[in-house]
Amino acid sequence: MVSDFILRAALAGIGVALVAAPLGCFVVWRRMAYFGDTMAHSALLGAAAAIAFDIDATLGVFTVAVLVALALLALERRGGLATDTLLGLLSHSALAIGLVVMGFMTGLRLDLFGYLFGDILAVGTEDLILIWGGGLVIVAILIKIWRPLLAATVAPDVAAAEGMKPARQRLIFMLLLAGVIAIAMKIVGILLITALLIIPAAAARRIANTPETMAMTAAGIGALAVALGLGAAVSADTPAGPTIVVAALVLFLAGLLPWKGLTAGGETNNG
Repeated sequence: MVSDFILRAALAGIGVALVAAPLGCFVVWRRMAYFGDTMAHSALLGAAAAIAFDIDATLGVFTVAVLVALALLALERRGGLATDTLLGLLSHSALAIGLVVMGFMTGLRLDLFGYLFGDILAVGTEDLILIWGGGLVIVAILIKIWRPLLAATVAPDVAAAEGMKPARQRLIFMLLLAGVIAIAMKIVGILLITALLIIPAAAARRIANTPETMAMTAAGIGALAVALGLGAAVSADTPAGPTIVVAALVLFLAGLLPWKGLTAGGETNNG
């Protein structure tokens, strides 16, 4: 019989994967992997701020991630520095400030390893409600803006000409990404959130023919990676968050194999 904490961990991980993977497709299409890293690194500063001000950690992470996204947009409009330079500046600055702030909290017992790499086995019922409730809201918004966001991703000039306001779609996408990072922090940790966004989407890109198919395939791959990684972590007594990412990597590498060629070769040999 499956233990309650393992069942809760599986439901939490699958819930995050189903939400993160479709957004990860846009991260891949828009070539925003470094932006995902920046948002993820800001999560540690958000967690530190939440502890300092005695507020919910998810709210703190979401707030700081939104502020970082808005800061990036403001700095881009001012010009003078390339986007990747600004991302590097914001990413490492937020991570460093978060670590420094946590260093001052000497009177508190902080699980820094849990923040960095997640603690999925400690997920409770309230966390499940937050993950699935917040995830449903994020997915509902993504479905509503799917067409204009996709148009702004593929052809921003055409989208602007048709009145779809690419800048607004990008801002909404950033807010959704901040929401996913906030609810995913406890699952795979701050340093590995981007992997849960990118790897399933990258794996799905090779086997999907349409954007919608890619999003659904990525969600399935992400959920499978959670199930395989969690099972392996429990069996081998390894950290669950990193093991889930390794499982996603294995699925990605498996997708690189020439399955059609192997199948055709097998049929030829049988004949």
